[in-house]
Amino acid sequence: MKIAIGSDHAGFHLKETIEEYLRAQLHDVEDFGTHSVESVDYPDIAHTVAGTVASGEYERAILVCGAGVGMSIAANKVKGARAVLCSDEYTARISREHNDTNVLALGERTVGVELALSIVNAWISAEFDPASRHARRVNKLEP
Repeated sequence: MKIAIGSDHAGFHLKETIEEYLRAQLHDVEDFGTHSVESVDYPDIAHTVAGTVASGEYERAILVCGAGVGMSIAANKVKGARAVLCSDEYTARISREHNDTNVLALGERTVGVELALSIVNAWISAEFDPASRHARRVNKLEP
C-alpha cells in the first residue's frame, strides 16, 4: 500500500517508529516531515499529507502530533480527506469499514508505541465495502 506519513515535533518519535513498522511490512511509505523535534506548525504538515490522499497520489495517510487532535482537525479541512483520531483498535477498524477514512491521526503523548502499532495495523488491514449500506452515508460527507 502507498502511504503518506507526517508529524509535527510532538509526534516525531512515534512517526519514525510507525514508518519503520510499515516499511518492514513492505508498504511504500513517503515521509513528509517533520524530520526533527524542532518546532513546526502541524497544520502545514497535515494539509500537505491529507492533500496527497485527497488527490489520489497516496492510498492512505498517517499523521502524528502530541494528542492527534490538531492533526485530525487540520486534515479534515482538506476536501476529500476523511481523518479519524484513534486511541483504540476498534475505532480504527470501524472507521475504515463504515466511514472509509483515509487519514489516521494519532497522539504520541496519548497512546504508547505498542498500542499505536496495533491501531495502525487494525486501520491498514480494514477495508471499506463500497456496496455496503454505509456507502450512501459516506457519500453525504462531501459538500
